[in-house]
Amino acid sequence: NDFKLGLSICFDIRFPSLYWSYANQGVNIISISSAFTVPSGKAHWHTLVRARAIETQCFIVASAQYGRHNERIQTYGHSLIVDPWGRVLADGEEGEKLISSEVNFSQITEVRKSIKVFNDE
Repeated sequence: NDFKLGLSICFDIRFPSLYWSYANQGVNIISISSAFTVPSGKAHWHTLVRARAIETQCFIVASAQYGRHNERIQTYGHSLIVDPWGRVLADGEEGEKLISSEVNFSQITEVRKSIKVFNDE
């Protein structure tokens, strides 16, 4: 299957207009590389990643740095793969892990038919 990939970093996740722009350009997978710290990661990471998937109706692949980097910085981890309906397909949780999931692009079409947020769908 052909796919179009949109790239972003962790701070971008707080600006949904970037992701909306990607979806309007025909992107079907969005990558988010992250280094969320533990406090903001616990509070916001899963919610924001799922929200970006739901509002764009795209797959999100979010790699997340994990571990203690010095006495002040500890990153949250939890690399995620989320489908266009907002379901978490894979969660790396804590530690260094490789995650994977099957991605079915027809799911994007199904979700977009059920909740029409794009004018041309």
